[in-house]
Amino acid sequence: MNNISRIHPLDLHEIRSRVAIRLGLKELASCARVSQDWNDSFTPILYNFVVLKKPGGPSMESVENNKHLIQRLSIKTSVYGGVPWSYAVYKLICSLMTNSHLADLKMEYNYIGDNGVIELFDALKTNSTLNMLNLASNAIGDDGAAALSEALKTNSTLTTLILASNIVGVDGAAALSDALKTNSTLTTLDLHDNRVEDNGAVALSEALKANSTLTTLILKTSFIGPNGAIALSEALKINSTLTILDLQYNEIGDNGAVALNNVGFLQK
Repeated sequence: MNNISRIHPLDLHEIRSRVAIRLGLKELASCARVSQDWNDSFTPILYNFVVLKKPGGPSMESVENNKHLIQRLSIKTSVYGGVPWSYAVYKLICSLMTNSHLADLKMEYNYIGDNGVIELFDALKTNSTLNMLNLASNAIGDDGAAALSEALKTNSTLTTLILASNIVGVDGAAALSDALKTNSTLTTLDLHDNRVEDNGAVALSEALKANSTLTTLILKTSFIGPNGAIALSEALKINSTLTILDLQYNEIGDNGAVALNNVGFLQK
């Protein structure tokens, strides 16, 4: 009688990969330690979405070793035990941004400030995979916004930039507006809870006259008055791509509201 070789389903990479998508992080980590074959099957999914946090997050060494697998990265406030971050931390993040798969980077509530953005500038400028960058609540001001503006002039993949709850003022808004005149990939810009003011809104309105890709502009709670709202409404007579303009919690007055309503952007 011939011996029949029996193969267990979990000996097959295809089966292990299907199982992996149904497991939690702890189970994935355990499976990845079984053998090299299992590591090859379970590690890519384990590092697809990484949350750097303490306690419970992956070690910095493991993140560095598997950075080529990371597609989404979220850095929690307490992971480095305070601010400012060290040079080594920025070096690691820049290294992650230069990998060929990172698409989403969330760094909200880390308070990296203008200097932190400048440290990341070169990596963002040359990055060719990042689609979403969330820098909300990071104490970023005009200098940081200016650095981001320069990066946006050459970056060709970023579609969403979130700068909510920072300290970007008129000059920062003007710098971002300058980038929007030539950038052809950004579709969402979130500047809510900054000090954009009327002059910043006027600068953004000039950008909207030239930009043909931005679809969402969030400016709620940004100290914008009637003049800023009217300037934006004039730009929207020319711009045909913006579909969402959020100016809630600004003092745009009746004149501003009427002007926006006349171009189809009624504010609640």
